[in-house]
Amino acid sequence: MRRETLHAWLMLLPALVLLAGFTHIPAVETVVNSLFSTPRGMRPSHFVGLGNYRNLIADPTFWQAMRNNLLYAAITIPLSMGIALAMALLVQGRIGGRGFLRMAFFTPTVLPLIAVANIWIFFYTPGFGLLNQIGALLGLPNMNFLGQGATALYAVAAVSVWKEAGFFMIFYLAALQTIPPSLIEAARLEGASRWHVFRRVTLPLIMPTTLFISVNAVINAFRLVDQVFVMTQGGPDNASTLLFYYIYQVGFQFWDTAYAATLTVVMLTILAAIAIGQFFVLDRKVHYR
Repeated sequence: MRRETLHAWLMLLPALVLLAGFTHIPAVETVVNSLFSTPRGMRPSHFVGLGNYRNLIADPTFWQAMRNNLLYAAITIPLSMGIALAMALLVQGRIGGRGFLRMAFFTPTVLPLIAVANIWIFFYTPGFGLLNQIGALLGLPNMNFLGQGATALYAVAAVSVWKEAGFFMIFYLAALQTIPPSLIEAARLEGASRWHVFRRVTLPLIMPTTLFISVNAVINAFRLVDQVFVMTQGGPDNASTLLFYYIYQVGFQFWDTAYAATLTVVMLTILAAIAIGQFFVLDRKVHYR
């Protein structure tokens, strides 16, 4: 028994070393750094306790980034999950060109995020962008989607939904294929409509997948930085600044590493609280067997 236990730990050792070196130790160092000031030139860092957290509470840019991020999450999470489920239901059925549709829906997922952002910049370009060209045909005025505070965040969110829906579709499609056809046939023999079959049979059986996707969707909504950097750089006037992009600005543009660590701790705490809440709320509705 001891030999088997030793063998098991030796097999786990490489993964544990990587996990500790790239996850746990940096996380602990981030928490520690948030309690110190940022070293400047010949001036070393010194312990400030909760000083950085007090500065964070009084930081208007942080609160704006937080509001933007919550709005961005409220838009992208339900839309991407809903569209993903609709696409999975579509390509699950017996329709012509099913393989082509699956490939078309999944293609945005494999594109690099930087490439996606540049493609959509062309769509949003005032005057000759694709969306403005279509709008001109319909008699709509020319719009600067990325240059207006009222539309910049929604424009970025639309790109995220377009890219993420195909990724989530794969998980929903796999979940739908595990549902025994006999259950659906039995429900239809009882006279259940397609809506009732979906609501009473399909939806409960794919709830484990929905829980998994929702957790990943929340994480994706709070870790976006590349797309904002390429498309808007947080503008105009921080209208599209998200929390992770603000952390990037503070840490790599302003070189205030201690305050960036403080923002990171707050973001991780928020994500952990949301994830725990999701498990407590959604886990009651999950049928694992």
